Amino acid sequence: MFSREESKKIRQEFWIAFGKSFPRKWTLYNTGIKDFSFKFYFDTKKAMVVLDIEDQDLEQRIKYYEKMQSLEKVLKESYLPEAVYEDIYFLENGKEISRIFILKEGVSIHNKNTWQETMEFFVEKMGKFEEFFEDFKEVIKA
Repeated sequence: MFSREESKKIRQEFWIAFGKSFPRKWTLYNTGIKDFSFKFYFDTKKAMVVLDIEDQDLEQRIKYYEKMQSLEKVLKESYLPEAVYEDIYFLENGKEISRIFILKEGVSIHNKNTWQETMEFFVEKMGKFEEFFEDFKEVIKA
């Protein structure tokens, strides 16, 4: 068990190591669509590459989620077959969003032996997610 400070330090070490091992500019929040962002997530039980649709305006959130649903077959067949769609997803703070994600279980940010495989997972899956987004950005934005 790690103290809060130790855990924070380990998390910082991971993200610094990831940035140094795979230096590149990720799309993340720079999608050009408000509240439509890609994120990396890594905790003590799992890693995820996610697309969060967080729009405060529920109608806008539904609009973008439905556009992503219309592209689900293409996303799964040509880019990320393991993508999971959740129209209603609750963050730890209770906020309701829509989320599409790819999950990797059996890894832990506290276990340095799983860092390399997590980094490779992040690079591969986020790369494919970004490629999909670039290919269909105009359809999603329309």
